[in-house]
Amino acid sequence: MINRMILNETSYFGRGSREKVADEIKMRGFKKVLLVTDKPLLNSGTVKLVTEILDRENINYFIYDGVKPNPSVKNVKDGLLVAQINDVDAIVAVGGGSSIDTAKAIAIICTNPEFNDVVSLDGTAETKSKALPIIALPTTAGTAAEVTINYVITDEVRTKKMVCVDVHDIPVVAIIDPDLMQGMPQEIAASTGMDALTHAMEGYITKAAWFIPDMFHINAMSLIYKNLEKAANEKNEEAIEKVGYAQYIAGMGFSNVGLGIVHSMAHSLGAYFDTPHGVANALLLPHVLKFNGKVCPELYRNMGNAFGLNMEETSDEEAIDKVVNAVKDLSRKLNIPQTLEEIGIPEEMLPTLADQALKDVCTPGNPREVTKEDILKIYKEAYK
Repeated sequence: MINRMILNETSYFGRGSREKVADEIKMRGFKKVLLVTDKPLLNSGTVKLVTEILDRENINYFIYDGVKPNPSVKNVKDGLLVAQINDVDAIVAVGGGSSIDTAKAIAIICTNPEFNDVVSLDGTAETKSKALPIIALPTTAGTAAEVTINYVITDEVRTKKMVCVDVHDIPVVAIIDPDLMQGMPQEIAASTGMDALTHAMEGYITKAAWFIPDMFHINAMSLIYKNLEKAANEKNEEAIEKVGYAQYIAGMGFSNVGLGIVHSMAHSLGAYFDTPHGVANALLLPHVLKFNGKVCPELYRNMGNAFGLNMEETSDEEAIDKVVNAVKDLSRKLNIPQTLEEIGIPEEMLPTLADQALKDVCTPGNPREVTKEDILKIYKEAYK
């Protein structure tokens, strides 16, 4: 079997590493840069930690701050217009997955204008050219969009989260600066951290898993499980740093092997109800883990060991339950909602959500084959 790995050209890690953004722009000869972000980050002062560097180094940049959570086709088109009007030659994305995903879509269309309707990028679009160069600075420890070949855009007309997979969209530079993550509100730190844990756990058991991504996933889930509560609830600086690195490591893995139905089901919730992606993943993860455990219980022992659990002399069922219960316990400690009813999802919509999830691009990677009825049953289990 031939396995493929695609990673960034260059990555920087550590507090203060955002200073490298100017060096990279100058070294690569970029003259006009589009900075993609959202208004809350701009207003909070987080973006200023980057723009003050660009100002000091006299770098010419323009700002598009219209990104919203679960970014839409309109967000992409609006940002694209700013890029085209100002004839930019690179993009700096500052934010969580929403900002980086929007930047990816803009960057792809800049060099592949035949996809300017945005919706034709759904799935694995056959783009011909590499995206406009992107330098990504994540401000959340969750999506790992800075190191993946994936991005997600909501098509509000079709009520669908488009999962776009394209080898041409990966940022050329990723800068993982924990200082940019320090100001995350508790609920965002918690939900994005659980998103990263989902990436590591789903990536580890997906059908395409193999030993190099396995190393990334095991280390990522260990770091996240042991540090996320301190990072989100206590704002412990060392824990924030470890979770920030762990989400990147998880991205190195899952970007190259895919995910499963936790993400398929979360995408449906996001498309129909604008549910925050990390919350959806955290809520669904234990239920899907229980479902999938029947086909790969030996991997659950490895995941339990990564968490620091005692997995000796456990039956297959006990091993699965230990891991599921550990994830549930962490989620509760982070004050993540525990049921779909709690977040206001109408029960009568569950069949529609299941139908959409079955068609999602992540579903084929699930380790256990699923039907619409299986997915509907999991939604119902997660409802109350």
